[in-house]
Amino acid sequence: MTGFFSRLEARARQIDSLLCVGLDPHTADLPAPTAASARDFCLRLIEATADQAAAYKPNAAFFEALGPDGWAVLREVIAAVPDNVPVILDAKRGDIASTAEAYAQSAFAGLGADAITLSPYLGRDSLTPFLAVPQRGVFLLCKTSNPGAADLQDLALAGASQTLWEHVADLARAWNENDNLGLVVGATHPDALRRVRQIAPELWILAPGVGAQGGELDAALRAGVREDGLGLLIPVSRAISRAANPRQAAVELVEKMRALRGAAHPSTAASLRSASAQDDSSENEPVSILSGTEPPSCSGGGVQSKDASALADALLAVGCVRFGQFTLKSGLQSPIYLDLRQLISTPSLLAQVADAYVALLRELKFDRLAALPYAALPIGTAISLKGGWPMIYPRKEAKGYGTGAEIEGSYASGEQAVVIDDLATTGGSKFEAIDKLKAAGLAVRDVIVLIDRQSGAREALVEAGYALHAVLTLSQMLDHWERTGRVPAAQIAATRAFLAESRG
Repeated sequence: MTGFFSRLEARARQIDSLLCVGLDPHTADLPAPTAASARDFCLRLIEATADQAAAYKPNAAFFEALGPDGWAVLREVIAAVPDNVPVILDAKRGDIASTAEAYAQSAFAGLGADAITLSPYLGRDSLTPFLAVPQRGVFLLCKTSNPGAADLQDLALAGASQTLWEHVADLARAWNENDNLGLVVGATHPDALRRVRQIAPELWILAPGVGAQGGELDAALRAGVREDGLGLLIPVSRAISRAANPRQAAVELVEKMRALRGAAHPSTAASLRSASAQDDSSENEPVSILSGTEPPSCSGGGVQSKDASALADALLAVGCVRFGQFTLKSGLQSPIYLDLRQLISTPSLLAQVADAYVALLRELKFDRLAALPYAALPIGTAISLKGGWPMIYPRKEAKGYGTGAEIEGSYASGEQAVVIDDLATTGGSKFEAIDKLKAAGLAVRDVIVLIDRQSGAREALVEAGYALHAVLTLSQMLDHWERTGRVPAAQIAATRAFLAESRG
């Protein structure tokens, strides 16, 4: 049977994340100290971070403090976590074997948790009921993040050259017979993290303490990550739940972890990102959202499928693509909304988007980029910096002062401009811009967008003699998210129906 940590590893690889989101409904964060408020608090947090979390960690104490209703809500919260995301119950249990069996029944069968934190103080028989089923995991307290940890954990063992916490790490390695035993080592103790990684190079470590407790993310990742770029979970609670935008806070944390891990282990971080793209497929084949029944968006090399898959998921994660009910400019009610202006708030993703454009632009011949106001201006600037191409832009309205320019930037009559925009819908705004560029003496042959909504723009442009190139198409993105389970099937179906109706 597959062990718990094989499942956790698959999740971490799939989304290239080591973030464990803490579900800790402090009463200070709730509008009222009630179980219902705790439930709503946690459900909002899960909804905001479900595509960023390698795991979730609800702390039982905050629910127990709310009485019987709090315990019932804890079960609801665990059930609300997507099936492919492990849940670690932070309960720190530890008792004799018969009592431990009841605790295991409560945590796994009663609450539905996938793993639990335990104390090693009573020895191996106190852990046996929790370790009996390989699919259920245990994180054993080793060197905890609190200041008082040294009172017992740092004691030297008689007749040995080890501290108590080092001995626990040794024991855990020996007891991990079913691939379901890991360790808790505080991020507040990077030297201990480093030592535990030496003692137990293969075990997963839960490293609390980053943020409010003073642990440094960089130090924890350098000390605790395995050579394969995995093996470490970083729990974060208040830095996400108390952020003005919890989703954005989670995205930025995951991106920071990737960057720091990449700096510490460049080759393994790259292979993990590659594996992440491959793991999106149930058969471990690379997902290609730029292939399928539709023609490719651009001939030649272009954007590789694994990069396109990662880009589509990143756009979803930061809110550039949203599902729900939205009123469009036309007045229509849409189940999907694309807002690529959000890119400016995530510089690393903006750079990734620019790279995708550059891959397509290298296939074309042109003299200048012509970015369209307003959403494409930061995109065009990023592309210009990446590729070294000069940029101009046609104004939405001519200046009523100064030069009265219709086109901003330097250019010469007869030069070839490639139009850069964020989205393609009907093509109307592209034609307006092309008319201004041509009136200024520039030639236009190609238009490049990040996402083709497939609402007639390609056909209209081709009919007029222009080529539309898109990094991504909306239907292929929907196919990818459906295949990987990142968007509920009902929302996918509603969006497809809306697109079919709008095209008809």
